[in-house]
Amino acid sequence: MSKLCSLARGALLGAGLALSAGAANAENVATVNVVQIFGTIDPAKVNDYTEYMAGVNLYDALTTLDSKGNILPMLAESWEASDDTLTYTFHLKSGVTFQDGSPVEAKDVVYSVKRLLALNEGPAFLFEGVLDEDSVSAIDGDTVEFKLRKVYSPFLTTTPIMFVVNSDLAEANKTDADPWAADYLANNSAGAGAYMLDSWNRGANMVIKRYDGYHLGWDDQAIDTVRFVVTNEEATVKALAAAGELSMSSDAQAQETYDSIGKMEGYRIVTYPTATNFYLKLNHQVAPTDDVHIRRAVAAATDYETIRGTLLPGEPLAGPMPPVFADAYNSDLEAPVFDLEAAREHVAKSKYAGGDAIPIEIMFVAGLAFEEEIALLMKSNLDQIGFNTILKPEPWNRMTELANKPETTPAINEVFYGATYPSPDSFFYTQYHSNAKGTWASMEWVLDPELDAMIDAARGTADIDEQNRIYKDIQARLVDQQSDVFLLTQRSQQAFSNCMDGFSWVPMQSFEFNFYNMKWVCN
Repeated sequence: MSKLCSLARGALLGAGLALSAGAANAENVATVNVVQIFGTIDPAKVNDYTEYMAGVNLYDALTTLDSKGNILPMLAESWEASDDTLTYTFHLKSGVTFQDGSPVEAKDVVYSVKRLLALNEGPAFLFEGVLDEDSVSAIDGDTVEFKLRKVYSPFLTTTPIMFVVNSDLAEANKTDADPWAADYLANNSAGAGAYMLDSWNRGANMVIKRYDGYHLGWDDQAIDTVRFVVTNEEATVKALAAAGELSMSSDAQAQETYDSIGKMEGYRIVTYPTATNFYLKLNHQVAPTDDVHIRRAVAAATDYETIRGTLLPGEPLAGPMPPVFADAYNSDLEAPVFDLEAAREHVAKSKYAGGDAIPIEIMFVAGLAFEEEIALLMKSNLDQIGFNTILKPEPWNRMTELANKPETTPAINEVFYGATYPSPDSFFYTQYHSNAKGTWASMEWVLDPELDAMIDAARGTADIDEQNRIYKDIQARLVDQQSDVFLLTQRSQQAFSNCMDGFSWVPMQSFEFNFYNMKWVCN
């Protein structure tokens, strides 16, 4: 056995995931690396890329979507909206069961929505002022009615993330101190999704196995078991591939790792466009990025071509939203340029000019090589124009904790953000509205009442032309404020075993990683 094979076996054994080369012959097993831990699998609390990856496999919702962003039936077979768009009625598909064999009923949808609102975590903030505990009701066993408190134009696009929980199972596991069974659902799956939680060693691995009674059925090429290995060690990922154990890599590896795996027999590198942006999120509430001239200086001191061309492949990004939503995209915005002299001029205009070197922190995910390389490049440039740049590598879960308060959120933060639901609203409300503050997605802490009013106006009109006009104005305002450094729209890469097929990018956070849609094509 080669040294690389030994490393890979050791990594898997250490994660409790010992595999044999013939495992996929008995059942179709996919081994997938992710670079972040699964913080929770509670469908009312999920809020990042790995957590949604778990959610979309363990749970189903009323609807889902395709690679073009079209909303499709899932647990609901049909629906209709009232003329004023304040009432939505969903009709459930018959014969669907939860993973314990019990039927999915309207009461489960009602319970799941009320639970989401009561816990007020995860995607609950999307429905603030739109839904309350009386907004959803069961008309009969197969019919659910939503009565919105106000017009909310993106409502249907958010229904794929309203994951439905087995209410009887949750109720059986609640306590007086835990009326919504949060402890139980933090550690157990209770959905109607294609996969069931089999085991979970936090920080190391998770295993999910197919639910044989899944309502969409199975075929011989289906992925029976998915084994997630949590690692951001580039050597470990390459070793897994060299041993033939890796089925799918994360999309956050260093370029050298993709180049190396792409040369290995039995592997291919899949490159695809996304609607996921990579930002330097600038905290508007702490020094020195509370000054717009400092924010503009940081943007001008960013070497975009080196980052996009060498460190992280991507397309130019002119503002907070990529052009995927073409009708709402502001095409008048100009792509930012690297100009150190202009950056110096912005520093000179700031309230921090004229003193000692200006301290400024850059936070990034510890262990991600390309993020460290970007931070080092930024430090080299910023230190030339009067800053004392302090690098702050942190585990992702620590970054999300620090994002809870403006005073603990560093001035500059390297963060990916893509559409959580297929609407322009996902880019604006989730990142910049004051109601969304305190999450990793809103580390800018913009807190601008005028901007809030613009976002609310776009959400509250059914006039699509007017809505798109407002979206374009929002983009122009955020660029003028230099809310972020708009680095790029990611052109994702992943290493795939040639045995894995059927992957297709979807414009909703982690929905492309629904393993039910993929196939194992080797015998």
